Amino acid sequence: MAEKIEHYTDSIHYELEQTSRLMKMLGKQLFDKLEISITMDEYAALDTISINAGICQRDLAKILIKDRANTGRILDTLEQKGFITRFIDTKNNRLVKKMGITEKGYKELNFINNKIKHYFENVTHKVPEETWNKVQNVLKAFRLELEQMVETNI
Repeated sequence: MAEKIEHYTDSIHYELEQTSRLMKMLGKQLFDKLEISITMDEYAALDTISINAGICQRDLAKILIKDRANTGRILDTLEQKGFITRFIDTKNNRLVKKMGITEKGYKELNFINNKIKHYFENVTHKVPEETWNKVQNVLKAFRLELEQMVETNI
């Protein structure tokens, strides 16, 4: 009797990767369709800064899982558009550049959230909310475990 081959394409890892790719594609298409003024990466950064006032670039890069150079380019664009402000502060007795969201940034974030909310709700409407909550909690636990195992060097 032949041994059953376990295929990567039958794994949870494959499903997560493909789902992530499709969500990125959907986000880009949605932002293009709605003519949103920033990219998905800029949106993720702006949203993260809005809930982490005074975050430094390195910590933001870790959250976004982006290298510091790419994060810096994203921040430059957000600052040029007037959505964030950067300032010098100290962290562990060292000077660091931190950032905060501006009033214009909050307005833009709320505008985008209101515009995209309906579209993302359509993606999840066929599954009960309690199921989504469970999926989100499981994915968060999985991500936190991965963060312990993956060397990000950011």
